[in-house]
Amino acid sequence: MAEEDNHSKQVSRRKFLVRGGLGTIGVLAIGTYIFRNNIRRELLRMVNTLEMPYADNTDKPMIWFEVTSENTILLHSPKVEMGQGTFTGIAQMAADELSVSMDQIYVVHAASATGNVDSVATGGSTSIASLWQPLRELAALLREMLLEEAARKMNVAVNQLTIEDGVISGGGKSLTYAQTTEGVEEWKVPDKPVLKNLKEYKYVGKPIARVDLKAKVYGDPIFGMDVQMPGMLYGAVVRPTKIGASFISADTTDAENMPGVVKIISEDDFVGVVAHSMIEAENAKEAIKVTWEISNEINTGAIIEMMTVGNGKSTVIQKSGEALEVEDDFVSLEFRSPIGAHAQIEPNGVVASVEGDSAIIKISTQVIGITRKEVAKRLGFDVEKVNVVPTYLGGGFGRRLHTPHAVQAAVMSKAVGKPVKYFFTRKEEFQHDMFRPPTHHVVKGKLSTEGWLTDLEHHFVSGDVGNNSALIPGFLPPIIGADIGAIRGGFIQYTKVPNYRSVYWHVDLPFATSWWRSLGLLANTFAMESFIDEMALKAGKDAVDFRLQQIGDEVIDVRLKNVIKAAAEKANYSEEITNGRAMGFAASIDAGTPCAQVAEVSIVDNEIVVHKVTVSLDPGLAVNPDQIRAQCEGCVIMGLSAVLYEQMFIENGELLPTIYGPYQMALMKNAPKEIDVILLQGKDTPGAVGEPPLGPIGAAIANAVRRLTGERLAELPLKLPKTT
Repeated sequence: MAEEDNHSKQVSRRKFLVRGGLGTIGVLAIGTYIFRNNIRRELLRMVNTLEMPYADNTDKPMIWFEVTSENTILLHSPKVEMGQGTFTGIAQMAADELSVSMDQIYVVHAASATGNVDSVATGGSTSIASLWQPLRELAALLREMLLEEAARKMNVAVNQLTIEDGVISGGGKSLTYAQTTEGVEEWKVPDKPVLKNLKEYKYVGKPIARVDLKAKVYGDPIFGMDVQMPGMLYGAVVRPTKIGASFISADTTDAENMPGVVKIISEDDFVGVVAHSMIEAENAKEAIKVTWEISNEINTGAIIEMMTVGNGKSTVIQKSGEALEVEDDFVSLEFRSPIGAHAQIEPNGVVASVEGDSAIIKISTQVIGITRKEVAKRLGFDVEKVNVVPTYLGGGFGRRLHTPHAVQAAVMSKAVGKPVKYFFTRKEEFQHDMFRPPTHHVVKGKLSTEGWLTDLEHHFVSGDVGNNSALIPGFLPPIIGADIGAIRGGFIQYTKVPNYRSVYWHVDLPFATSWWRSLGLLANTFAMESFIDEMALKAGKDAVDFRLQQIGDEVIDVRLKNVIKAAAEKANYSEEITNGRAMGFAASIDAGTPCAQVAEVSIVDNEIVVHKVTVSLDPGLAVNPDQIRAQCEGCVIMGLSAVLYEQMFIENGELLPTIYGPYQMALMKNAPKEIDVILLQGKDTPGAVGEPPLGPIGAAIANAVRRLTGERLAELPLKLPKTT
């Protein structure tokens, strides 16, 4: 099997000096020439374990918080709410530092016009973790500003004042926060806030009810699809059904005379229709005769052949000791995962209103700052003239990281001089998704005479996940040599094995792939944890003990061992088959959060049935334990759906299916009757939650099936051989 070239390339002193002048980036670039392998592996290790800090404004509480006349607090969140419970968690953090009740704090999406803009994205399981420190500091700053002003107005020393539920009292006097702010034109922001002791908190750490619960139960219009604007028209965009089709020309004659059509917009990169209703826009779109240049009519089989280890470019992302030799007596297994769709309930869409040199964009997006920049660039506007107003997301999972439809709607609005609402049809959503790339894995291992691993090697191939997206700077991929999304879950966690290595292979795919919840974690963990299970069986050892004995002693290793022990104990893990049911075990680390799962499985009428899943997670400090448990339950269900049912195909160059039903997903009847979640706290700050629990579920189910059938299912979705 081909390995990355280990020979350093020569670089001139002049090139060294020029690159060195670029600072950190220059040093990294040099590393790709001189110390490429070692530096790349260290960079990738750092990226894989880095807890991303919040990188935007954290010194102006006035753009984060608004005190209302009703003595409530509006928190303008730069992070979006897409079902993960972020609004509730940040409300708890802010309420505690501001000394207000949960009933007094309201969280809304920060429109970009507020100045409180997340320039990167909501994603990567970072919302609560990245805001833990800065949001509490901002709230503490506001609290101190209010105290100083109240002290001045009441003529009472600050250290004599107390606060309860937004009322400042002292010296026999009291002022509400609202009263304190009256008449104040300028505020002095303290240099450094004094945070409360965690023991003083009333809400953090408690299972507080979700702040968005009522709106969702009563069906309030909070999602992108609900947005209305006065005088609004409807748009549709012509899209090809074939992969890689290039626009040549369009005959719009028939469409122009269709009922309800206001205007046909022909741009270099798209043709759109604006009409008085959505159905009229869609009907006119279908009447446009488009000539496409079809580059190929590829099928699923060709994609599978393309996505095979050994194709593409390789990068060793992790290694220790010696590589396995061809003549060694080792076990080798192959695993595959298919193309996956996001399949979120709410299709992508937007309402855009362009007037003069300014624009309002109301949209379900995970990338407020990026969407604003893209619209401004296309319209030729100053960025500040584009106000992106985020809505609640009817499912995100990475699909809302790409918003070219915002640009298209803005162009159509400018052309007709009225607001335009444009949403994908379900068929368009399926065919023009940014798909989860298919993968292929070759995992090899060797056992000692005592039954422990001496060698472990994982080769895996994937298409783009983070690369070629607006979120990854163009200079980064050549430097680190691997897609930071595709390698999630690709690092070997059994570091007591004397010889191990992990090798990533990149292949360019002919269709768009990108971020999908948990990125490479689901497929990579499925392959590795299935293989580890097979080796435990071969060694005649208990699956839990086999893992524990080969994990290291670093802090993250200890946390991993603790979740493994907790899951096994809570589930009463056993290798035995009882009443037709078997247990499967798996564990992983993602974004610094260890997770272990036990799946209890049976086979009924040749179908895999998951009865119970036990989840043990160490997210660090749990801001809202119920929120975390709900995230774990959601990850188990989403992972189970991907592992047992979901799969996209390609036929004659078209991605299929294009509707729910044929795109099979887990239904309520397929969900486990019980999901038991145990939370550990292995560190004193919140960690990632939204994606780590997706890691183990595929292997846990497959490992249970292995015990029931004696066969190793190595391809997702898991399907039992048909019985005759």
